[in-house]
Amino acid sequence: MANEAVNSDDMMDDGDRRPSGKKKLILIGVAALLVLGGGGAGAYFYFQNAPQASADGNPQEAIAPVEPVVFFAMPEITVNLESVAGRQQYLKLRATLELRNNEEISAIQPFMPRVLDAFQVYLRELRTTDLEGSAGIFRLKEELQRRINVAVYPVQIRKVLFEEILIQ
Repeated sequence: MANEAVNSDDMMDDGDRRPSGKKKLILIGVAALLVLGGGGAGAYFYFQNAPQASADGNPQEAIAPVEPVVFFAMPEITVNLESVAGRQQYLKLRATLELRNNEEISAIQPFMPRVLDAFQVYLRELRTTDLEGSAGIFRLKEELQRRINVAVYPVQIRKVLFEEILIQ
């Protein structure tokens, strides 16, 4: 029986060895350092952009200069839409253009017939399915802005704002 008593550590293969206590401690320490380092870096970058406190203790916020904005109301446009089933549908549209200053309004005034023509040509090709949902309205805004900017070049329109969109 004395020969049969074998140490259990001797029977384990090399691949079945468990890591020693020192290796576990090192792995836990490295993982803790990574977590603490990541948290410290995150806190540094988060608080780096925080507003600074003034002498009276109130935080100072960076105030961006407000750029001037001028609006130009376009005339109301009513067009018949492309019909699929033979039923006539109409689109009534009132839009306002956002510009940088009053000089741009006077610069685009002579080109308004071109702008209205570009609107008419584009809007008559639309179907009601093209105007469904917010994505359809967004695409309409983008396309109208692109067409206006082509018609009134070198003036650039900032935005096309819809006051009314009615489909009958």
